[in-house]
Amino acid sequence: MRPSGRALDELRSISIEPNVTKHAEGSCLIRCGDTQVLCTASVDDRAPPFLRNTGLGWTTAEYGMLPRSTNTRNRREAKNGQTGRTQEIQRLIGRSLRAGLDRVALGERQIIIDCDVLQADGGTRTASITGGWVALRLAVNALMKAGVVKMDAISDHVVAVSCGVYNGKPVLDLDYAEDSTAETDANFVLTGGGGLVEVQGSAEGAPFSEDDLISMLALAKKGAAELIAAQKAAIEGA
Repeated sequence: MRPSGRALDELRSISIEPNVTKHAEGSCLIRCGDTQVLCTASVDDRAPPFLRNTGLGWTTAEYGMLPRSTNTRNRREAKNGQTGRTQEIQRLIGRSLRAGLDRVALGERQIIIDCDVLQADGGTRTASITGGWVALRLAVNALMKAGVVKMDAISDHVVAVSCGVYNGKPVLDLDYAEDSTAETDANFVLTGGGGLVEVQGSAEGAPFSEDDLISMLALAKKGAAELIAAQKAAIEGA
């Protein structure tokens, strides 16, 4: 039924390659099917101005798509200003990653996560969150190894995955062929402890039912467990 031939509850193939850049304190290349996102974490020893003298740390995110990450060329946003979509995704990534951060343990510093989409085939925001967490984890590991941070500033895993209603059936991890024609499109951000950080869901035509929402949540939890396993494997291999 699915264009890819996957089962309804089957993720696309996922791989997370850690330490792919030389200079960033943490980095990874995440591949979810044909979607590829480069995630880097940069440590700034200064907290944002609104957190000065609070003892609290922060993480924020920037997101962008390379011009030929899609089937037709996009103009660089640096020339035209960020779109509302880009700003919304950046805020989502930052909010999501802060859910897994111990801001007291981090201290008054900031970790900036850059998510650059190399190739897009649906799910770029969810891949950015899952990969962004790996980059953040590696950056915190580097701070701890250097003795700058005394306690682990990562409190939990954070992952994200899309679900939807496609041809009348709830499905896990939409690629572009499904996302572009799905009756319902939703994104779920979850922690390793099973908590929900954010749920975004939209009906593209007829409203979706409560049963559909419950089914999509169950699919998201299944996918989250697999994504967390991939995060753990990437960290262990770093």
